[in-house]
Amino acid sequence: MSWFHLINANIRKEVIELKRYLPNTIAMLVTFYCIFLGMFAGIQIIGDPTTQDVNTQFVIVNYVFWYLALIVVGDIGYQIASEATQGTLEQLNMSPLGQWKIMFSRLIASITAHLLIVIVLLFLAMATTGQWLHVDLITLIPVFLLTLVNMMGLGLIIAGMTLVLKQIGAFLQILQFILAGLVFVPLSVAPFLAFFPLVKGVDLVRATMIDGLSIMEFSSFDIFTLLFNAVFYFVIGIVFFLYCERVAMRKGLLAHY
Repeated sequence: MSWFHLINANIRKEVIELKRYLPNTIAMLVTFYCIFLGMFAGIQIIGDPTTQDVNTQFVIVNYVFWYLALIVVGDIGYQIASEATQGTLEQLNMSPLGQWKIMFSRLIASITAHLLIVIVLLFLAMATTGQWLHVDLITLIPVFLLTLVNMMGLGLIIAGMTLVLKQIGAFLQILQFILAGLVFVPLSVAPFLAFFPLVKGVDLVRATMIDGLSIMEFSSFDIFTLLFNAVFYFVIGIVFFLYCERVAMRKGLLAHY
């Protein structure tokens, strides 16, 4: 029951902040939409006319996942840095629920609150380009959820680094481009990336939304890789966060900025 109240409270907090700082929320939405328009214009101007439709669909899926990855992976790091600056980080650690549970619930809340924005961006992109993708919920939901678990693991790793280092803004800026590379590079071009974070999940989502494949048409290797990546990176994320939390407590880094 404590998990339910914790997640519910954080979801309400995220929604209230998005509404209270509505100009910032709108600016964020407009910024990412303009980024997509720039990508779309590039395809139209310098792209191969014979493959424009496929390339446009490719960009739509990748760009939506890139936005979601930035939120899930990077947002928790910014939140911890903000808590440290305000001097409230130690209070989170004193909670009977434990800091990692609070951070994990914030991840869930952030995903839940931003899913509506993701859906809006997706439909705006499809309406702008006239390219309507296949939406097979039976296939997309499990693939999407496992990919989210993958992202959460990365988010917890970033959160652990922030606990110890406090300021990782420069690294998070670099991370934006790393995530873009993982999301935009086709797995067919670099098969060795199959076990890298996000890559397999995004590849299967593209196969579903662009090529119209169903979950029954995925190979056993596809399913195994997706499950393995989700479990592996999530476990690594929790273990790394707990380790960084112990380091921060031992060095007294929670009470001071």
